[in-house]
Amino acid sequence: MRLLLRFKYSLGLLLLILSMGSCVSRKEIVYFYDEEEVQQQIQELKLSEASNPTITYNDQLAITVTALEQETAIPFNLPMVGTGTILDNNLIPNRTQAQVQTYLVDPEGEIDFPVLGKIEVYGLTRKELAALLKERIAAYVKDPMVIVRISNFKVTVLGEVARPGTFSISDEYLSLPKALGLAGDLTIYGRRKNVKVLREQDGKMLQATLDLTEPGIVESPFYYLKQNDIVYVEPNGPQRQAASYNRNASVYISVASVLVSLMVLISR
Repeated sequence: MRLLLRFKYSLGLLLLILSMGSCVSRKEIVYFYDEEEVQQQIQELKLSEASNPTITYNDQLAITVTALEQETAIPFNLPMVGTGTILDNNLIPNRTQAQVQTYLVDPEGEIDFPVLGKIEVYGLTRKELAALLKERIAAYVKDPMVIVRISNFKVTVLGEVARPGTFSISDEYLSLPKALGLAGDLTIYGRRKNVKVLREQDGKMLQATLDLTEPGIVESPFYYLKQNDIVYVEPNGPQRQAASYNRNASVYISVASVLVSLMVLISR
């Protein structure tokens, strides 16, 4: 009888240890937890800057120059390159598909533009760069028109969303709700009041926590995303606990139950 009591006591202690081991802290489950939020830098950002992305390193710029006399604008455009074949209605290769080449912003924040040479573009918006190029090209071409696009604009959405991943965007004006929509919206386990946005700017990593339930979210400089931003939707408490549950605990409990049954039979 004493042996049975000791065993039951040991079993209870084992179950207590297992239950305590399954309760892990938020820090062990949640991404980016305890990262320093540079609140002062966040406050210094302006909404207009957030909704109008600036050009940064490694951006790929698609720049098109046109004019009434198109022949004069040809030297200021990169040549078209073939990227594959276009099939006709009979699924027979017909012709090569052409695509405009892009300018890669180098580590110095510059691009090498035809005729004009090196141009510093880092920190400029698309409109500012278009105006700068138009002014310089005007010395060679009458009434030039310049269109600038960031062709590799992309954001990453992680965490409790239906389809996490990295998304390439054709429209640089991307709001946080639109990015979440691309990822299939938040799951029922996502914390609507704790959505994080991480952004690299001027060699520093900025982080903001946004509340999707607050109407004032539209005033945040992180409401409009910039290229290479990372959005992370944190899981709620029950989901964190489910992720931290010790999968071997059920096995341990089953084995312990069998041992208890055997001890009861032996004690009889």
